[in-house]
Amino acid sequence: MRTARRIAELAPYLFAELDRKVAAARTRGVDIISFGVGDPDLPTPPHVVEALVQAARDPATHRYPSYTGMPAFREAIAGFYERRFGVSLDPDGAIQPLVGSKEGIFHLPLAFVDPGDVALVPDPSYPVYPTATRLAGGEVVAMPLRADNGFFPDLDALAPEVLERAKVLWLNYPNNPTAATVTLDHLRAAVELCARHDILLCHDAAYTEITFDGYVAPSVLQVPGALEHAVEFHSLSKTYNMTGWRIGWVAGAPEAIEAIKRLKTNVDSGIFDAVQVAGIAALQGPQDHLEETVAHYRRRRDLLCDGLKSLGVVVEPPRGSIYVWAPVPGGHTSESYATFLLERCGIVVAPGTGYGAAGEGFVRFSLTLDDARLEEGVERMRGVAD
Repeated sequence: MRTARRIAELAPYLFAELDRKVAAARTRGVDIISFGVGDPDLPTPPHVVEALVQAARDPATHRYPSYTGMPAFREAIAGFYERRFGVSLDPDGAIQPLVGSKEGIFHLPLAFVDPGDVALVPDPSYPVYPTATRLAGGEVVAMPLRADNGFFPDLDALAPEVLERAKVLWLNYPNNPTAATVTLDHLRAAVELCARHDILLCHDAAYTEITFDGYVAPSVLQVPGALEHAVEFHSLSKTYNMTGWRIGWVAGAPEAIEAIKRLKTNVDSGIFDAVQVAGIAALQGPQDHLEETVAHYRRRRDLLCDGLKSLGVVVEPPRGSIYVWAPVPGGHTSESYATFLLERCGIVVAPGTGYGAAGEGFVRFSLTLDDARLEEGVERMRGVAD
């Protein structure tokens, strides 16, 4: 049996590989502490779970859902944008629910990138941006994220001939994996660039609600003109601890939303209505869980950063996301240090090169494990550093 070339050339997905390594180590009897995948360990708010339970008991939710999502869910998303960002969105023309934001991120290049077109992708980045581009036949042009530029791409360095061929430009702030944050001015510069060159700006905003130290993350849709040139992906996964529920959305330029809708009607059959009812409860119900969630991550951030600093690792506590992006010790590559931690400490981290070549020299720690295990992980690292 011969697979298609696109499958043969497809690299293993980073987090699937991490899962495989963890399973193999546990089979050997290793007590694993995983800082790998960013999967919240905190529970979904009870009122959201109850909304799902009640809706699932209603036979009306057992049939095919709408391709474009429940009107009430789209209205709840519009309400979120109005309250949180002061942005007014048309629920019918500017919002499309997704089976998790990853699904929409993967499908977007199929709607906008023809073979030979360019997608401008941050490096390092969430691996789905470049993978989806390549599977659509597009060419990935990396935009390096460097510490000396606050892990924001140097937009002025993009070559005119590249901009001429570019169809989409990806951004993601608060950032995965670097945990960098930006101001609205950063996003304004990107919108203006994309407007000048007729490029669709795609902003992955999965972590805007997980921020610290007074920082408030902006939406790209707050920028004047963004509703003509940009879309933003969002998710209930991190804000409401709903990674397994698979529900998110894309919002923004109506022309782009229409293209995504057209694609999705040929690809999937929408989101289970009971899950959408739960999504409405999440967006419109009590939000008091969020303060507690952010407090958990802030405390873990501080525990980890303080621990790393005590080991001589120079790391700046991030102001957003659920990650810490840490430089590796001298004499190590990203991959060798991740392997060292697994073999010597039973600790899993994500090597920076799993997110792109420019991730070399870093590893990503996720904060999605309880305080005691996090502190134990630091002590294990201390044991091999002494």
